[in-house]
Amino acid sequence: MSRVPLPERGQPLDLAYIYQLANAVNELAVQLSPTTGRYTSIDTVSAGTQSVRTSDARIVGGYVTVSNNSITSAGTEASFSYNYSDFQYVPVVTVSPILIGEANTDAGKDVTVVLTRVTTNRVEGTVRFNSIGIADIGLNLIAVGIPV
Repeated sequence: MSRVPLPERGQPLDLAYIYQLANAVNELAVQLSPTTGRYTSIDTVSAGTQSVRTSDARIVGGYVTVSNNSITSAGTEASFSYNYSDFQYVPVVTVSPILIGEANTDAGKDVTVVLTRVTTNRVEGTVRFNSIGIADIGLNLIAVGIPV
């Protein structure tokens, strides 16, 4: 977008300067025009699908360590939680397990993550270890929703 030069003190406003102002305003209007590509749709439990400008959506990225060089056995579970704030409705939350540390074992690769509770300010869940061994597991969390 072009920038309009500031007039000098006492400078008469001529046609060329007014043209630059109008052109800059028009360029700004094109950049801010409402198009479907600039909106995000978020399905909420209590209010159905909500559509907001993408710049007005709230996205939280989080991380939680679940197991740090711990010995696990098949069927062992570990609980986790993560706090966030400023959501009007319950957000859509996604959790992905990641290997951390140096233990790149089958026990670390063979896990299942289940979300047990999602609210407007907290997510809780369980990681189930399906193999015996040493596990270093962290969780990446992404919550997308409508801010308060």
